Amino acid sequence: MAVNLPLVEVPIVDYGADEDQMVDYRRNGTLRALDLDNRGPIRFDANGRLHPDIVDSYSRHGFYVFTGVIGQQELDEIERDVADMLDRSPVAKDAEIDKHGNPALGVGLEGRNISWVRPLSDPLGGTDTAYGRHEAKMNEPLPPAEAPEHVVQLFLGSLQFSDACLRLYGHPELLRVAETINGSDFTPFNEAVWVKQPGLGGSVAWHQDGWTHWDSPALDAHTHGFNFMAQLYGCDATNGLWVVPGSHLMGKADIRGMVEAAGSDRLPDATPLICAPGDVAINSRQAIHGSFANTSSNARVTLNFGFHRRASVFGVQSGGVHNPVSEYDDEYIFERSKAIAWAIDARSQHFVNEERYVYEPFRGIEDQFTWDDAARSELRDYNLRDIGI
Repeated sequence: MAVNLPLVEVPIVDYGADEDQMVDYRRNGTLRALDLDNRGPIRFDANGRLHPDIVDSYSRHGFYVFTGVIGQQELDEIERDVADMLDRSPVAKDAEIDKHGNPALGVGLEGRNISWVRPLSDPLGGTDTAYGRHEAKMNEPLPPAEAPEHVVQLFLGSLQFSDACLRLYGHPELLRVAETINGSDFTPFNEAVWVKQPGLGGSVAWHQDGWTHWDSPALDAHTHGFNFMAQLYGCDATNGLWVVPGSHLMGKADIRGMVEAAGSDRLPDATPLICAPGDVAINSRQAIHGSFANTSSNARVTLNFGFHRRASVFGVQSGGVHNPVSEYDDEYIFERSKAIAWAIDARSQHFVNEERYVYEPFRGIEDQFTWDDAARSELRDYNLRDIGI
């Protein structure tokens, strides 16, 4: 990699009395993950749609690892941008200046843009946050004595902070995957960069992302959409996301009951994402997933960006988890989808020999969405229009 992220250096941390059990759990989970038929390069059929074998595997397991999607040049560009975002972050939680004394990243914006966490903590488990979907608290290992009070864990609305993230959002093969899964009129969800710092990154309690549609008679495996999870450095059982295969087919699960039955936060059927740098996982938002505190010496940087079916979001009242309470009408969806059009053009300008994706809702008006300084200004606070269900 071209640069090093400005992360806090701390020693590897263990789980104390639970460390032996955690080592076994990681080992067994890795074996389960590698035994599944849900990894490989992106492949398309003769009609340009995602290969049916991949669609079938994703539909059964609720997640799939696309290998080798992002090349080294693009990884280097992403890393430089993420390093810049960290360097420009507030010097401490709630501060308005960075460590250089300059206005910090996100200052002056209306939307939420940086999320902090106490080292190795679980801030969401067992709380009422986001409709209480994080039902059971995760284990919280003791952080090292030299750990800061808080660390950055999440950049929201990341497309406005990083041209490299924006260009990845316009990746033609990933958008063709989205089209196959959600239809040619697919809509955005939200975009974020997760930074799970070594020896410091907090956990995210087991949850299913969706909070609407669970009682809908039309509920199926793809109702709540999916997230792409692009890996800058790769991830494994020590620092990556874990998913319960097939849980996206269960409807609304009793996660608290599952944790109680397991006797710990180690759900027995869960498997970790095993990814190399440049791999991109797709994960159903209905699947039970979560991540443990990053006690390892390896950073995980994940670029998240999700998509929905238009039929799942049109006319829906959001509930205010990812944005101010709004109804998703034609105007709202169109305005939020401009980010896709700008991303496609930004990528086309940068990777001039790559096939450009045509986003059906903007077909014929693509030339109105050139990525330039005016578009950059219009992208400010774009995540106030995130589309969450």
